[in-house]
Amino acid sequence: MIRAVEAGAKPDGARRIPGLALPGLPNLHCHTFQRAMAGLAERRGPAHDSFWTWREVMYRFLGQLSPDDVEAISAFAYMEMLERGFTAVAEFHYLHHAPDGKPYDDLGEMAARIAAAANATGIGLTLLPSFYNYGGFGGAPAVPGQRRFLNDQDRFLKLAERSRAIVAALPSAQVGIAPHSLRAVTPDTLSAVVAATPGGPIHIHAAEQTKEVEDCLAWSGRRPVQWLLDEMTVDPRWCLIHATHMTKDETQRLARSGAVAGLCPLTEASLGDGFFNGPEFIAAQGRLGIGTDSNIDIDASAELRQLEYSQRLLHRGRNVMTTEEGESTGRRLFTQALSGGAQALQRDTGAIAVGKHCDLAVLDANHPDLAAAPDDIRLDTWIFVAGRAAVTSVFVDGQQVVSEGRHRQHAVIRARYSETLRKLAGA
Repeated sequence: MIRAVEAGAKPDGARRIPGLALPGLPNLHCHTFQRAMAGLAERRGPAHDSFWTWREVMYRFLGQLSPDDVEAISAFAYMEMLERGFTAVAEFHYLHHAPDGKPYDDLGEMAARIAAAANATGIGLTLLPSFYNYGGFGGAPAVPGQRRFLNDQDRFLKLAERSRAIVAALPSAQVGIAPHSLRAVTPDTLSAVVAATPGGPIHIHAAEQTKEVEDCLAWSGRRPVQWLLDEMTVDPRWCLIHATHMTKDETQRLARSGAVAGLCPLTEASLGDGFFNGPEFIAAQGRLGIGTDSNIDIDASAELRQLEYSQRLLHRGRNVMTTEEGESTGRRLFTQALSGGAQALQRDTGAIAVGKHCDLAVLDANHPDLAAAPDDIRLDTWIFVAGRAAVTSVFVDGQQVVSEGRHRQHAVIRARYSETLRKLAGA
C-alpha cells in the first residue's frame, strides 16, 4: 500500500524508477479463455454475421479446453494486460465444468486455474464466478454449447464459497458474483443468489445486443436495464456490462443508481454491438470503467481511445466524452476509468494517494511523443498517440512485475501459451 506521498522527496538510498508514473488501470470485464480464440471468428458466414454467430464459434472452441489450457491462456492474457497498462482484472468466469458438463472432482477446478494464473503474473484479481442457470429468457433450456457453464442456485453458491477459499492466499484478491445475464437466470434464481451474497461486487451482462433487448421485451414487457432497475436493488455494488442499448430514461436511472457501466469498446466494435450513450451518461454523472472482454486486443490506452472514437463516429464531433471547454479528453477518460474500475473491482486503487494499493503503470518519459509536453497533453498523447509502446514499468501491490516493457516471466508464459495454441490447433 502507499504509505506516503511527498513532492521532491530525496532518494535516501532508494532506487529511483525513471518515467511518468500513473495509477494502473483496473480491467473490469474479462473472459480470459477467449484470448486464445482471437482471430478465429473473422470469416464471413452464410448469412449476416453478428454476436450470435460469433457465439457459436466460441462454443465450438471452448469445447476442447482443459484446465491446463485455461491456466496457460489466462497467464498469457494477464501478462499482456500488465505489459500494456492494466494492473488488476475482474474475471467474469463462466467456464466451470468438463466438456460433457459434469463438474470436476473439485468444483472450483477452473477457478483455481484462474487464481494460479493471477498469482504467477502478479495481477490484482477480482474473481467473479458466473451464475448461468438457463439458456434463454424465462428459463428456456440450455443448448449443448452452454453445458460447461451451468449450475443450479445451490451448486453455484457452493462454487462461490469454494472460490473464496481458493483466492484466500492471493494478496488483496476479491470475490463477487456474476449472474451472466437475464437470459441465463430467472427472477427467482437471480434474487436468491443475490440475497445469499450480501457482500462483494455483482456484475451482469445487460443490453449488449438489440436481439437481447427484443427478446427481453417479449418475455417481460421491459428492456433489460429497465427490468434490472425496476426489480433489483441496483446500487454501487453492481456493474452492468455493456449497457449498450438504453433509452434516455434508462441512462439517467442507471447513472443515479451509483452502479458502474462496464464498457468494453474494442470487443463491442468487434462484435458490432452498437454505441453506448456516452455523453448522456457523463452529463448525468454516471460512473463507468473499461474492460477487455473477449481480449482480441489487450491494451488499456486502446480501450480508452476506442471509447472516445466510437462516440465521435456516432455524434460526428470531437472530444465528445468531456463536459467543459478546454477539458482534456484523455484525463476525463482516464479518471473515469480509474474510479469506475476501482469501484467495480472493490479494490482500493486508482490513485497515487495514501492508503491506496501501490498499483502503477510507468510511461517512458523519453518517448519522442511524451518527452516535452505538459502533463495533460502527455496523458492525451499516451492514449491517442503513443499507446502501449510507451509503457515501461508496472507495479502491483508495490511489486515490480514489468521492466523495460516486458513481464518478469514473459519468456516462460509465452512459450507455454504457444504450445497450448499448437495443441489446440491440432485437436
